[in-house]
Amino acid sequence: MVTSRWAAEPARASSPRRRGAVLERAILDATLEQLGEVGWKGLTMEGVAAGAQTGKAALYRRWPSKTDLVADALRSGLPRVETAPDLGSVREDLLTLCLQVRRIMFSAPGAALRAVIHECDQMQAERFQDVIVGGVVKPTVELLREVVVRGIERGEVRPDAANGYVFDVIPAMMMYRSKVCASEWSDQELEEMIDQLMLPLLRPHGR
Repeated sequence: MVTSRWAAEPARASSPRRRGAVLERAILDATLEQLGEVGWKGLTMEGVAAGAQTGKAALYRRWPSKTDLVADALRSGLPRVETAPDLGSVREDLLTLCLQVRRIMFSAPGAALRAVIHECDQMQAERFQDVIVGGVVKPTVELLREVVVRGIERGEVRPDAANGYVFDVIPAMMMYRSKVCASEWSDQELEEMIDQLMLPLLRPHGR
């Protein structure tokens, strides 16, 4: 039986006493690290407390359950793509955006999120719906909207392509691969998705 190193190490009595935001950040960081190491099912409040070098009481004062703790850790730790790519071509913009989203999903917080997506049952997954939608899906959709609208202005994209169905395609495809297929997108597969699916959806009629 493999035991997480967090669970095996008691909180150190000699560690500096931390309070407030400093302690909370240490707990959230330890949560993300442990999720990446042992996954959702292996994560324990005891292990997180050991990783953050604090006691379980400090966790339970702030988060009544593992689910609440993980949701806050993901919400606070997930990086974001702040601006939509603008490379002069809708194809290059879409591909660059997909690569940036994939990079987020392979970051330490992204690995933690993937562990949750892969291992949670339906009821547990519903608890993280706001985190997944608010932290990944909605920001991606907003950036896709910018890319598509810019493509319309350049004449690369037909005007009626700026709709929710089109904006949902890339997040839905990427999430499906991660959740249902438990696999990720290679560079080639991302290019094929853009070339064979997205560009035909966006191209002006008659081209």
